[in-house]
Amino acid sequence: MEKPNIKKSLRLAALSLLVVSVSLLTACNSDPVKQNYLQEVQQRGYLTVGTIMNSSSYHLDGESPTGFEYEMALALADELGVELRVLDEVQIEHLFEHLEHGRVDFLAAGLDVTDQRRKHMRFTPYYHRVDQRLIFKQGTRQRPRDWSDLEGELVVVSGSSHEEYLQEVQAEYPDLQWRATRLYDADELLAKVISEEIDFTIADTNTLDIKRRLYPDLSVAFTVRFDVPLAWAFPLAEDDSLYAAAIEYIGRQHERGEITKLVDRYWGHVQHFNYVDTQLFIQAVDETLPQYIELFQQYAGNLDWRLLAAISYQESLWDPWARSPTGVRGMMMLTLPTARSMGVRSRLDAEQAIRGGARYLERLHQRLPDRITEPDRTWFALAAYNVGLGHLNDAREITTRQGGDADYWVDVRARLPLLRQKQYYKDTRYGFARGDEPVTYVGNIRRYYDTLQWLDSQNRIPYPGDNRLVQREDQADESEE
Repeated sequence: MEKPNIKKSLRLAALSLLVVSVSLLTACNSDPVKQNYLQEVQQRGYLTVGTIMNSSSYHLDGESPTGFEYEMALALADELGVELRVLDEVQIEHLFEHLEHGRVDFLAAGLDVTDQRRKHMRFTPYYHRVDQRLIFKQGTRQRPRDWSDLEGELVVVSGSSHEEYLQEVQAEYPDLQWRATRLYDADELLAKVISEEIDFTIADTNTLDIKRRLYPDLSVAFTVRFDVPLAWAFPLAEDDSLYAAAIEYIGRQHERGEITKLVDRYWGHVQHFNYVDTQLFIQAVDETLPQYIELFQQYAGNLDWRLLAAISYQESLWDPWARSPTGVRGMMMLTLPTARSMGVRSRLDAEQAIRGGARYLERLHQRLPDRITEPDRTWFALAAYNVGLGHLNDAREITTRQGGDADYWVDVRARLPLLRQKQYYKDTRYGFARGDEPVTYVGNIRRYYDTLQWLDSQNRIPYPGDNRLVQREDQADESEE
């Protein structure tokens, strides 16, 4: 009897296994594994985000897109290595339709999380919190303390969380009168409160804080909701790959402090509102600024002339004869040594003062480390203009010691006041300084600058030769007669 060939049998078995394996691989290659949604986005090369066009979320500054939501979404797109495409709307209900029909990948529009919305979409963890407040025009009526005091027309944006909230409130206050509109957005409703076309509206604090710099008569009746979380909205889909990537991204942005810095850039300087100061500034823009606009434009150099004008207002209220007990004088409140180093012979001469102040700020701007980027670089230069570059660098050193980022204004701003405390300034090169003053100084200038930019965009700055100036001069002549 012939013995079986064991080696031959093993070779045949191995060959059979190889054939089976090749067949399986061929079958797999003929029906490739389907990509997840995140991979699809990266393969197509762009991310489409739906947002609202307004002063907070997204708008065009000239031809350049900007806005808190835009910058947040752009950073995510950069991390994913894709282009950001924006689909903007003025009605929030249209955004919800775009999300439902897959025209956008997600919504970044300052949306707060509500139970009603959760039925149709899913939200990331919050990236910012706001309060929601009932707004009316100061001086037009008695301030209501709660919903039972409300008398007048209350209008909110249709499809907004404000509308959802009022539907709930009405169960407790059945006599409450209000309506929702698709004709206007939140910014426009605030303007209609000012024009007295409507009596009340509800506004989120991130929108209100900006608008009160332009409309100081906007007054808060009471806070409707506190600490409302804002988040991005994604469709209810089985594939959560992009959704998960967004959650991780927001977590990293929180950990790195990037969201805190972005919040500061857009709203950090407008949270403290002074009614009288804002009124006086807008009045000065109309009555005093036109005398000096051409000088600010002539000597601004690489600066925006409106920023230079904002600095001058903070320093002197646009008074060329201004002086302080410490010896600084003129439109830009220069010290005598600084004035001499900038070639200024008379600090009380408006043209010389503006020229010297602009040169000095530009010099401070250039002396900062190259790694400090805008807009932080400008805020640092302004702080140095106020407190001195040496004290600013002391505060930056303290920031580094405490684990902060010395190249970001929001981190250094928090440490500048420590220069008043001996336990901190004793270990610095330049010692004691009133470090809280440059914090207020920079915040004020940023607010004045924002207001000038907005007034300019609305053609509300009376330039030399403007008919409004001619009319005012004619009226002055008539009154003298």
